[in-house]
Amino acid sequence: MAAPAALLRHCPLLLPQDRRGTAYEGFVTAQGRDFHIRILLPMDFQLKNARIECSWHLKKILHGYRHILKQRLHSCPDLVSFMVELKSVLEIALKNTQDLHIPRPPEYYSCLVRDLEILGWNKVAYVDTGLATIKLKAEDSCGRQHLITLKLNAKYPTEPPDCLVDFPVQFAVSWMPQNSLADIYTQFLVAVESLRGFWDAMDEIDGNTWVLEPENPARAATRRRIAIGTNVSVNIEVDPRHPNMLPECYFLGADHVVNPLRMKLNNNMHLWDPEISLLQNLKDLLEIDFPSRAVIEKSDFAKDCGICYAYRLNGATPDHVCDEPRCGQPFHQSCLYEWLQGLPSSRQSFNVIFGECPYCNK
Repeated sequence: MAAPAALLRHCPLLLPQDRRGTAYEGFVTAQGRDFHIRILLPMDFQLKNARIECSWHLKKILHGYRHILKQRLHSCPDLVSFMVELKSVLEIALKNTQDLHIPRPPEYYSCLVRDLEILGWNKVAYVDTGLATIKLKAEDSCGRQHLITLKLNAKYPTEPPDCLVDFPVQFAVSWMPQNSLADIYTQFLVAVESLRGFWDAMDEIDGNTWVLEPENPARAATRRRIAIGTNVSVNIEVDPRHPNMLPECYFLGADHVVNPLRMKLNNNMHLWDPEISLLQNLKDLLEIDFPSRAVIEKSDFAKDCGICYAYRLNGATPDHVCDEPRCGQPFHQSCLYEWLQGLPSSRQSFNVIFGECPYCNK
């Protein structure tokens, strides 16, 4: 499989290593420097399950940006988009790394200390010894705690600091040389309150259902995999700007179980009421009650893979289930794919492979 033309244009030194286009290796370039990198994609090409391997030097430079890159992996639609994002983050990381070695004028420190005093030290969660990285804390109207990390370069306040937040949407700061940290903090508070509805919806889901993935969701996470029953779950992708609208839903489980759920969702879609909560809407449309933490153990529906006998494999949980009603054994997609490839009786049509269940032979 040839590398897409767009990928060659943006990263000419990153080349495919296999015909399927699931492995890429080479170099990513930023500020005239080349950094070795290797990207391994799963068979379904979902970036959220990709594995990134890089040189120790690049890993050290990107150490403080891991959560941002993880967020970008979940949100970017394709590899080209992610590489563009990676190069942008790398440019920022390199600039901040260089700034650590640039002597800062006395005016920098006097201006920064004055800004912190105006803002209030009670809003400061962390300041590094070089006064180059500052974390500010805030509480929204529902009592949730939020942090914003500011990385200042030597030209502050002529140039704005880089702002890192745990948001599901991009946070862009409006800045002029006469602005201060208080102006950034005000914009941060406005952005936090604008996302209150999204976090209300996700907190209700996290508190009243069994969320299989992610295990410890960040504030930026827009996806939840919610257990419905044994080896049956639903993946939902919530729009952070419109959290009370119908989310994208993808059911995981045996066909005889998930097909009725799909039909209920399609037949009842017109009943969606944006005036009530997202979780209550899902219950009404699917005509179910989601298992509660109070009445059921997670082990009742979080079963190990029938091939590798593990629940998590490279961060992924079993998401393919045998369609035989009397079996219903779950498997990791990668484990099942390798198993079926090794069977002489298996057959493949395009990107779908058919074969016998390792457990029941159906």
